[in-house]
Amino acid sequence: MRRDGADAVRDAEGFRQYTGVSRETTTRLTAYAALLRRWQRRINLVGPKTLPDLWRRHMLDSAQLLPLLPESASRVVDLGSGGGFPGLVLAALGRDRTPPLDTVHLVEADQRKAAFLREAARVMTLSDKVQVAAQRIEALPPIAADVVTARALAPVDLLLNHVQRLCGAGTPCVFLKGRRLKDELTEAKSAWYIEYRIAPSCTDSEGAILLIDDFAPRESVPGTSEEDGAHVRSDPRLDDPAEG
Repeated sequence: MRRDGADAVRDAEGFRQYTGVSRETTTRLTAYAALLRRWQRRINLVGPKTLPDLWRRHMLDSAQLLPLLPESASRVVDLGSGGGFPGLVLAALGRDRTPPLDTVHLVEADQRKAAFLREAARVMTLSDKVQVAAQRIEALPPIAADVVTARALAPVDLLLNHVQRLCGAGTPCVFLKGRRLKDELTEAKSAWYIEYRIAPSCTDSEGAILLIDDFAPRESVPGTSEEDGAHVRSDPRLDDPAEG
């Protein structure tokens, strides 16, 4: 998504105009936002200081991932879903996608947050598309996925460990990351061979979106060393060139 105009997204109508989503999807997200504000009084679903900027800091931040998912993806696994970002937003927007997202698995170990996610899926009329796993990632059985998402959950190295165990090495990943992304990639390439791209965030000038097309433990890829433990691909869909 483009960066210009993102700062002006302050409410549901601004979000709809900026993203071009349908009114039906906007209605679902509005119901989600209202529920989140009510539950936020009891449990910490988002940072309290970010709540007034919910539509930009959380809704739009999550929505920008949709056009970057693999085109054929229908099954998404969202790790550490917390208050539902980005997983629930992707589930809502994914109904308008061609092909549509069929299933979004939300993985959240906190039982109270998992209860919120189930209720949010219900009020958004997405219970048929959303599955909530209220377990630690390490305890989950394998899940078939076309793409794995996560937002501010863990360093790249640990995320890839989770994805490999849960969904298998090589599963495409789309991660919302912060200012330490380059350092995390440097640390991760000592253990992993990674083919990746980097897209700018439209909501955070210091943030970025890490798109991993393929990965494997470095020792399992013949002829690679730590120096070539990562490979950057270019992608015409991205606003900025990939960075290594």
